[in-house]
Amino acid sequence: MTTLNLTPDFTPYGTANALLYQSFVFSGGEPHIKINPDFDPNQMITITQRINSFNDLGLFCIAVDALKRMGVKTIEAFIPYFPAARQDRVMIKGESLSVKVYADIINNLQLQKITVFDPHSEVTPALLNNCEVLDNHAFIKKVTEYLNTDLKLISPDGGALKKIYKVSEALGGIEVVECSKSRDVKTGKLSGFKVYDTDLEGKDCLIVDDICDGGGTFLGLAEELKQKNAGNLYLAISHGIFNKGFDGLSGYFTKIFTTDSFKAIHHENVVQIKLEHL
Repeated sequence: MTTLNLTPDFTPYGTANALLYQSFVFSGGEPHIKINPDFDPNQMITITQRINSFNDLGLFCIAVDALKRMGVKTIEAFIPYFPAARQDRVMIKGESLSVKVYADIINNLQLQKITVFDPHSEVTPALLNNCEVLDNHAFIKKVTEYLNTDLKLISPDGGALKKIYKVSEALGGIEVVECSKSRDVKTGKLSGFKVYDTDLEGKDCLIVDDICDGGGTFLGLAEELKQKNAGNLYLAISHGIFNKGFDGLSGYFTKIFTTDSFKAIHHENVVQIKLEHL
């Protein structure tokens, strides 16, 4: 496979057949790229990138344009964390359907295939043309093998239920504990955490979810799980943003697991599993 890795420290398919390029940002803020033309344009090229900003999206778009102008006919992409996937519905008047904005821009590039990892909901693959979903089953399997203990899988809210039961099935039927929370759509404030199990009997619990941003959901849920007699708490997150760091989470969770889909993380309480190993 020949790749164009637009994020230097994210190379999920390796670097053996990676195209060489230079990229920079003009003083006016515009991204630019120069791809080394020493390759066969008749082969398929796979672009890999973490898109964490509109500037990243801009670099992605001009990279596709540059490849097409070099005669490349078949271009695929691996965008593990699809931007704005959480903004998949309009909650109050005046908001945008942001995930559709990103999807429309990428669809206009007419790529052969776009692979995303554990999207927040079914909206993203529905909006993206030629989308292939890489689920989180192999990731959670790696986590359970690392822990090597009798676990309960914890679904943090109703939105995660469908996916976590599929994970349980893929792992041979690990018991699932359902939970819920309330969110004020105007302020984003969380409240009303509930664990639908009367006694967890000291069993270790693994919360599984797609995204951790500030971590409020998991802090509130951890308190409720401890009140229900949970053992060690673990957290498995496909896309680790962790904008508030790990001090609060480390007070509750024995270990936190994530992938390198969003950024590289170096912390004593975090185990990061690279997507290339999945």
